[in-house]
Amino acid sequence: MLNNFLGEILSWLFVILAFLLASVKTVKPKYQKVSVIIPAFNEEDTVARVVEVVKKAKYVDEIIVVNDGSSDNTAEEALKAGAIVIDHVENKGKGEALWTGYNQAECDIIAFIDADIHNLTSKKVEAMIEPILSGKTEITKTKFARESGRVTELTAKPLLNYFFPEINFEQPLSGQFAARKETLKKINFEKDYGVDVGIVIDADVLGISIMEVDIGAIEHDMSSLEDLNLMANEVVRTIMSRANKYGRVIMIDDIGYYIRMSIVGLSLIILGLFTIFFVKFIPLSIGVIISVIGIIMSIYYLVKVIVQSIVIFKKSPRGNLFKSFVKIHFPLIISIILLLLMLSTFIGAATFENGAISIEPNSRNLIIFADNTNSTISVRGPYTVDTAIENESSQVRIPADAMITLGISVNDTVVINGNTYLVNETRHGESDILRLPIDVKSALEVNDGYIIQNSRLGDVFNGVIVNHHFTKGNYTFIENFIIHSRSNETWNYEVIVDNESVYNSTGLFKANNVYSIYIDGSHVKNIFYNGSAIDNLNFTYNGHVVNIKFKYSNSSSIKQFMSSDNGAFLNLYFK
Repeated sequence: MLNNFLGEILSWLFVILAFLLASVKTVKPKYQKVSVIIPAFNEEDTVARVVEVVKKAKYVDEIIVVNDGSSDNTAEEALKAGAIVIDHVENKGKGEALWTGYNQAECDIIAFIDADIHNLTSKKVEAMIEPILSGKTEITKTKFARESGRVTELTAKPLLNYFFPEINFEQPLSGQFAARKETLKKINFEKDYGVDVGIVIDADVLGISIMEVDIGAIEHDMSSLEDLNLMANEVVRTIMSRANKYGRVIMIDDIGYYIRMSIVGLSLIILGLFTIFFVKFIPLSIGVIISVIGIIMSIYYLVKVIVQSIVIFKKSPRGNLFKSFVKIHFPLIISIILLLLMLSTFIGAATFENGAISIEPNSRNLIIFADNTNSTISVRGPYTVDTAIENESSQVRIPADAMITLGISVNDTVVINGNTYLVNETRHGESDILRLPIDVKSALEVNDGYIIQNSRLGDVFNGVIVNHHFTKGNYTFIENFIIHSRSNETWNYEVIVDNESVYNSTGLFKANNVYSIYIDGSHVKNIFYNGSAIDNLNFTYNGHVVNIKFKYSNSSSIKQFMSSDNGAFLNLYFK
């Protein structure tokens, strides 16, 4: 009884499943027919072979051979192979042959294939058609390895690069291509060998998607020099006629000249500004005159560029015109950006005080092999002076990059005008803000809003005493130095305790000066710098073997170590 019940349930499930499957409507993609057009002129040796290969290819519904006035058995061979043959009484040219086949074709997609290809395969034909069937593109053109291509490399590519720089196909004259029939209605077919490049240019300018498909090696009959000369002339004529039609001659010639002159004007403005602000030996009036001439030139020719560009843009099909505009105008765009950046720098550095406008340009600073850092390259500053935070009159907040430049760190102390201040880090979001108490700003002769370049930090803090703190394991060091003008006459010293390197630093020692070393607050040793050498120290303290090694460094530093006349050079504390 249970078996009968299960069988009945399964039967109902099969019925329901069949009903659901029957109710589902399957939408089949619309079938797209494909025609292959083969233009042929005296190709009796190869045309049949090409037709046979095309017949084996998938998707092909119709093969049309256009016999373009052949004097041999081209038409007969094509008919035997199974193609539809359309005859031209006389030779009209490749473009006319393609046009005839295109008009006679009744399919949705049309592929054009030369009749003299010796190694054509059905895979090569399918590779041309598949991207269009799948909706990836509207036109496909082929690229392939071959021995020839002289007209392409010596004629077509240079002219296309000049007038249509956005077109960068490897083989714009490949000869084999496919397209939707509706798309080809927008294309102007040339009557001769210019048809290939004409289709490429029209598609580009009109914004029609075109894909270059690699079909591998192709073996063509090698053309004679006479034929190549004819082909080159027809290709040149086609490119030049399209360049005139789409305004590219004016774009390159007239607009190109205006762009060059605009760049000259912008360059003169930049040159004038540099002479005004950075070149001392050139009179101010000369810099002003250069800038004024540049302003007049740039405005005049920029207006010309804009007006002519608008005229061309209105007359030409949109398509990929914008890409060409960008490429052609690119040098001008870069010059304008450079000038705007320069002007924004000057405007940002302008101050108005006591009825006078002053501009102090400030750059960021590229630091390579900075002192005592693991980073070999960094960009620092500029830093803006601002008021100290309320209740922080006994400390200074210094940006991390500025600390590196000054050789100090958080929790160090600095002595400015006899007063001691604790060094603290900047607040979040104030990476380049230097917050100083009123007394410090007065001593350093800076005000709120004052801009300090990284390279000028040493000058602003010149003479400030620094008590630099460093802790490693069981050892704490306090290194005392004065911020001084930068010098390369530096020495590096390394502290080794019980055969362990615990500290090293680089800075300046003044010739004929004594420097004191303290341990746990007690004076233990002095060193003397005679201007050429410093003797290494080796001694024992409370059972610890201490070695201090000195080595000439020749690296850059603004740290001048404190001599014994002013206090301790180095304090070492054991925990």
